[in-house]
Amino acid sequence: MIVPGKRTTKVEVQRNAGGEVHTVADVVAAEEPLEIRIEVPGSRSRDHRVSVTMRTPGHDFELAAGFLYSEGLVRERRALVDLRYCADVEPQEYNVVTARLRSSDDFDPDLLNRNFYVTSSCGVCGKASLEAVEVQGCAPLPVGTLKVSDQVVMEAPSELRRQQEVFGRTGGIHAAGLFSAEGTAAVVREDVGRHNAVDKVIGHALLAGRLPLAESFLTVSGRTSFEIVQKALMAGIPMVVAVGAPSSLAVDLAVRFNMTLIGFARDNGFNVYHGAERVEHRLVGNP
Repeated sequence: MIVPGKRTTKVEVQRNAGGEVHTVADVVAAEEPLEIRIEVPGSRSRDHRVSVTMRTPGHDFELAAGFLYSEGLVRERRALVDLRYCADVEPQEYNVVTARLRSSDDFDPDLLNRNFYVTSSCGVCGKASLEAVEVQGCAPLPVGTLKVSDQVVMEAPSELRRQQEVFGRTGGIHAAGLFSAEGTAAVVREDVGRHNAVDKVIGHALLAGRLPLAESFLTVSGRTSFEIVQKALMAGIPMVVAVGAPSSLAVDLAVRFNMTLIGFARDNGFNVYHGAERVEHRLVGNP
């Protein structure tokens, strides 16, 4: 039986507290490689190596499915026949996942010509421009898809934090959560890579047949990069709420595709970088 790796691991540390040094046990978030492969029936090379990402073990099938979808390699749920760990890989079988496709018509091998090597810090290396997102078939999002109150926006990061089990034990992991307009967290996932956490959330929705996510918004625990906004766009998510700041390219992408992008979300306020029409001001004192 193949057993996925643990999400945390114990280490021994020297703790300096008040000038006194003690050797104590501590817990850190696990980080291990995950190789994602695609198996295409009828192809001369049945197994295509797509990506290697450094991730926190857990929800690996969601991560693989979310990555394949958000990168445009899988366009719909029915294209995926199954996802499985590779039993013929030693010694850590659970670090290789193969996605078996329904037919060769569901896969374009030319999409693999670009570099899909991924790290936990930088996302897909070499992602070029806003035009690359348009090539994947994305169109600007309609305005009337979602309305969220300012109170819900401010409470979402706290609710995300409450559901971060591994962060509570380690203090060293990112999270992404899918929220309803009323502020209910439908799914929360953690990972050492912020983009992996987003892929796990999107993969969960894909496997459940819930895409596109026009009536939901995404909340992330850190900053917002181009990569995160791009993945949200591919899933049809009209709003991204982040605890940290967005990058300039993330803002440009939100503007180009009419997404609502919010940063520095706290319990006392937030910044709207684009798409303020989706935020309803209900708090006393708001204009």
